[in-house]
Amino acid sequence: MQIISKSDFFLPISMQAEEKEISYTATNTFSTLNSLTSKTKNVWLVFHGIGYLSRYFIRLFESFDKDENYFIAPQAPSKYYKGNDHRRVGSSWLTKENTQPETKNVLRYVDAIVESEKIPEELNFIILGYSQGVSIATRWIASRKINCDTLIMVSGGFPKELKKENFTFLTENTKITHIVGEKDPFFEIEKVEAEKKRVKQILPQIEFRTHNGGHELDVASLKEIL
Repeated sequence: MQIISKSDFFLPISMQAEEKEISYTATNTFSTLNSLTSKTKNVWLVFHGIGYLSRYFIRLFESFDKDENYFIAPQAPSKYYKGNDHRRVGSSWLTKENTQPETKNVLRYVDAIVESEKIPEELNFIILGYSQGVSIATRWIASRKINCDTLIMVSGGFPKELKKENFTFLTENTKITHIVGEKDPFFEIEKVEAEKKRVKQILPQIEFRTHNGGHELDVASLKEIL
């Protein structure tokens, strides 16, 4: 019988693991609600939060006037099973892993959606981000210099890397609102007040609003803005 000494388990490794990068063409879905017609007044680009699929998130807007409002909901690319039974599926836009290149991938995906939808320039263009969707909405606006008519941020944090100079192209007519629930467990009062000051310096025309609920998209609050 051959005896293996303890030192044999610690032989030097000649090969090293290496992480590489590759580009490829990917396919993803997105959802729409209502139809883009001559009666349409508002086109909404709405970004969901963690855990949603776009086809469910977009249903939150069904109470809006169907003739005047057309909704486009991009779908976060990273899917995962939710709950212990692993039956429901959720999604996420980004994580702390490989964030910069994945952000570029997501923004190119949004570009492709908007290009395919051919949104008429004369219509009121509203961009909404909910929860994690705020980070995608604001990064897309800043990087592409999208001069939207209205930006609505709901229960989401403003990306740390974005500065005032990233939004100098916006006009004073751009309506910007942030809405948070008074009972939102993810927002502490002290942190909210500090964040308000920071964001106000970046987006001077921003208006801060609250609703009586928690970490959810309150449709009544959105209708008050319009």
